[in-house]
Amino acid sequence: MTSRLSSRRLILSQSAAVIGAASTGLLLPQIVRAQSSKVRVGFMLPYTGTFAQLGVAIENGFRMAINEQGGKLGGREIEYFKVDDESEPSKGIENASKLVQRDKVDVLVGTVHSGVQMGIQKVARDSGVLSLIPNAGVHAATRGLCAPNVFRTSFSNSQPTRALGQAMMAKGHKKAVWITWKYAAGDEAFEGFKESYTAAGGTIVKELGLPFPNVEFQALLTEIAALKPDAVACFFAGGGAAKFIRDYAAAGLKGKIPLYGSGFLTEGVLDAAGPAADGIVTTMHYSDSLDTPRNKKFRLDYAKAFRMQPDVYAVQGYDTGLLLIQGANAVKGDMASKPALYKALESAVIDSPRGKWTMSKSHNPVQDIYLRVVENKENKVLGIAAKALADSGAGCKMA
Repeated sequence: MTSRLSSRRLILSQSAAVIGAASTGLLLPQIVRAQSSKVRVGFMLPYTGTFAQLGVAIENGFRMAINEQGGKLGGREIEYFKVDDESEPSKGIENASKLVQRDKVDVLVGTVHSGVQMGIQKVARDSGVLSLIPNAGVHAATRGLCAPNVFRTSFSNSQPTRALGQAMMAKGHKKAVWITWKYAAGDEAFEGFKESYTAAGGTIVKELGLPFPNVEFQALLTEIAALKPDAVACFFAGGGAAKFIRDYAAAGLKGKIPLYGSGFLTEGVLDAAGPAADGIVTTMHYSDSLDTPRNKKFRLDYAKAFRMQPDVYAVQGYDTGLLLIQGANAVKGDMASKPALYKALESAVIDSPRGKWTMSKSHNPVQDIYLRVVENKENKVLGIAAKALADSGAGCKMA
């Protein structure tokens, strides 16, 4: 009874306030109940397994961006929810559904593994929840299965390697072997490499692969030694990348057959890889050694906040936060105002540590790709391998 009376008094007082305002010529904003509640943000990231450090870096970067804005989105407080996706595609739909149905998140941030992303993609398309992809580069997300409520802040799997072929040919490497894990990210990274390398006049003498996350590389490294290509190009990431780099050197290939790769080969693993990584050349949309005030400030602030150095995953998480901030501010925290929210996200210009980037029509970054070389546990920039590179967005039709 007391509750009902209190509610009735609130409604009457609100009505009186509106009437009073009308009589004085003022226009009060519409009272929206949701505005007083917190924005519910769900992280679906790997917190265990070979990609665990990537998930942590993404969350750190995201939280840092939000904290720089006073810890709010469009003036609203935030409540965080977390699910460990375990880099397990078979659990993708189930885990994403937990955040959407159980936790009722306003935005889902995830993930790293392209196979897991396909589960998130289905849930996002079915539910309409805003989905921000801070890493997984699976093509379908911004191609055939694109959606108005899905935005990627990282890359498509073929973007970094699409800038690799010309760089290798410029060094005189006319014959190459490609090696990767045989899963979506590896296959699509190969697409970009094959396209750019063959267009530049190169020949791929062999394509080698092993199941994800298998790290028994010895047999394939023995085969590479027998093939004697001019160079090797690859896609690996996380803990598996560090082991591949060490095994490559241990097999006697370092110094004999130059190693190239998508930049993920040397991201966040240089301490673990050690001297074996020196001389590896990669193409990537970020480098820790970018000599800009924006990057220097970001790196200093991140190191102070988390007592570790940031990598590309931290940058992608940070940029995901920056993108969401722009969208939320544009709608003054009203996350239910979806057309205006999506328009703001689509037109955003992100002032990133990696350099400014924009969003393509299929909701994938249009960005510079840098040519880098590892020297003393640092990815040093040699130049820009491709300027304002966009993914094709092939097959994307926004509903």
